[in-house]
Amino acid sequence: MRHSDHNRRFGREQDQRRALMIGLAEAVIKNGRIKTTEAKAKELRPYVEKLVTHAKSGSLAGTRILTSRLATKGAVTKLTKEIGPRYKDRVGGYMRVVKMPARKSDSAKMAILEFV
Repeated sequence: MRHSDHNRRFGREQDQRRALMIGLAEAVIKNGRIKTTEAKAKELRPYVEKLVTHAKSGSLAGTRILTSRLATKGAVTKLTKEIGPRYKDRVGGYMRVVKMPARKSDSAKMAILEFV
């Protein structure tokens, strides 16, 4: 039974989905905002917000968790040095999903995911 199994699958296997989330998370951390499909943006938002929460703590344990969840050291450094301190006083809700018009080629719903 698939009770409480409500994550999107994106037509990919588990490792491919994990790699997709890591790649999108690093892109949004590096650039501050990305344009992607609405489903991917909605799935990525809690993933990145949890990373920001770990970065806010500034602890060694938080840094190690970030290192395990991201692929490059540059993304971890930017999270801990720039993005984490920026949201020190904010309790949550670090990301914003802005809906865009559908993509012309396949009519996929598009969205912009950005930091607040």
